[in-house]
Order: sequence, then C-alpha cells, then structure tokens
Amino acid sequence: MKHLTLIDKAFLLKRTIPFSALDLDLLLTIADKLGVVQFDCGDYIFLIEEEANRMYFIVKGQVQIQNGNKEHLYDLAAGEFFGEESLFNNKPRGYSAFTPAETLVLTLSRTNLYAIISECPSVAVGFLQVYTSVLPLRPIKPTENCL
Repeated sequence: MKHLTLIDKAFLLKRTIPFSALDLDLLLTIADKLGVVQFDCGDYIFLIEEEANRMYFIVKGQVQIQNGNKEHLYDLAAGEFFGEESLFNNKPRGYSAFTPAETLVLTLSRTNLYAIISECPSVAVGFLQVYTSVLPLRPIKPTENCL
C-alpha cells in the first residue's frame, strides 16, 4: 500500500460533500488531523452498540454495513464516509461495519470533527446536505389556524 501524503488525504476530503466547498489550505489543515488504519479482509471496523469516537473515510476497499443480526444492508466504497451519525447523536453505533476485502480508511475523531465544525460551520452545512438528500419526504401536518 502506497503511503498517503497530506495532499492525498486533502483531495479525498475534497471529494466528500461535507468538505467539498473548502479551499485547499483548510483541507490540508484538516487532513493533518486524520489517522490512517488498514483493515484485513474479514475484520470489523466496529460493532453495533459500541461507543463511537470517530468517523471513517474509505480510501481503498469496501465496507459492508450490517444490522444486529450481521445481515448485509448495503456496501460503501472508496470515496464514501460513515460513522459520523453516532458522533453527532452521542449514541452507541446503530450498525456494524465489516470489511469483506482489505480496506484502508482515514479516521477523524469526534474532538477534531467538533473543532473543525466550530472553526468552519460550512462543514456542518455539508453534513446537513448529505442527510437531507437521503431523507424521505415527511408528511406535513395541517394546522388548525391556517389563514
């Protein structure tokens, strides 16, 4: 596996919605806060109900998201991220993340993510864009006091 440079990490972040609007200088600062972890085929990155401390960006490989019965729900590939929702809601993991192939990920801790958002609120807006693009439309309840 090729060593990832700071610029490699920054360009990976640039391809994700929450960080896509940031300039290169800021991306390099954020990239410097990322860890790198290699997982073998058949490893679990985390299990359902585990405490959450970090989110993940897939550099190479694949991640299967599984429910509590270890049933395959969907696949994530290079360029995608996961695990951030538990950092925002302070709840244990709601799913397991399994690597069906050798997989390389970048990690971002909760502490660093919160620091990034406090310094650059547009990152939070980017996460909202991700969530609102996948949420189904919610029915609107009529109010009694309509004009």
